[in-house]
Amino acid sequence: MTRLLFLSVGCFATAAATQVSVPTDPSAVHWYKPRVTPRSAIPSVPVISAPNAAMGETLDNNAIIMMSNAGLGPEAVIAKINSSRGSYVTSTSALIALKRANVADSVIAAMLLRSNTSLLVNGLADNANVDPLAPHAPGIYLFDRRSTGRMMRIDATVSNQTKTSGVLGFALSYGLASMKLKTVIPNAGARAQTSDRRPVFYFYFNQASPMASMSEFGNSFSIAATSPNEFSLVRFEQKRDHREASVGSYSLGGVKTGVSDKARVSFTYDDVAPGVFKVTPSVDLPSGEYGFVSSTGAGAGMGMVARIFDFGVS
Repeated sequence: MTRLLFLSVGCFATAAATQVSVPTDPSAVHWYKPRVTPRSAIPSVPVISAPNAAMGETLDNNAIIMMSNAGLGPEAVIAKINSSRGSYVTSTSALIALKRANVADSVIAAMLLRSNTSLLVNGLADNANVDPLAPHAPGIYLFDRRSTGRMMRIDATVSNQTKTSGVLGFALSYGLASMKLKTVIPNAGARAQTSDRRPVFYFYFNQASPMASMSEFGNSFSIAATSPNEFSLVRFEQKRDHREASVGSYSLGGVKTGVSDKARVSFTYDDVAPGVFKVTPSVDLPSGEYGFVSSTGAGAGMGMVARIFDFGVS
């Protein structure tokens, strides 16, 4: 045990010197014993987990009620809703229960908006997240199952060139032979490539603001797509420095526009979440170049500008 000795010191100042007297009486000596706080009496400090631990949190109605009743303001609760995964019950009875639990109207509105779209309202979308239900920006994504399971966003390629073939036969046969129109996209191959013969795609549409989907899925008619059913999966013919596909034909018998049946590939899709669709080709795809083309834009006329979400199978 540590003891500190304090001495009563008397200081007498004189003109010549200062004298210090040390007491000899033991009762004048004061011993100090430091106070030791027991470890059990020290208040515990809450340990805050790393941010990564909170990323897997999924909010529900009860979590919203708890935050609201804890005194968090509507702005803080809404920010949490927009930056977290959520599984909310938004039936009429559930909304009434939220209101009776003193949840703010703006918070309830944020829950409704978040439950109707797979996109973050004011947060950052994680486009590389392999979880299809995680927030993604609008677009078409190729899910690579055979490597690291990554999600690759397919950038749209613009086709603003249409060329003709069979013109000579059309002229010499007085229109009996058909003249074909072909849409052309640059480069011999797409940036997105996969070795999966039956690849899986995910379509993300912004249902919270359908007009926002125009920037990702719009076509020459400025129509916002809302379903994969409005697209055609097309196989392109590979050339030395470009790819092309037939989008129409002219003959004496009439005019046909749109992707040819020979180039079209059938596919199926499932609605996995609001605004999120899983798309899979109906058959295994041979090696080659492919692309999703809006059905309302391809082949609607000569010089048509089409946006094609192209990919390759190697």
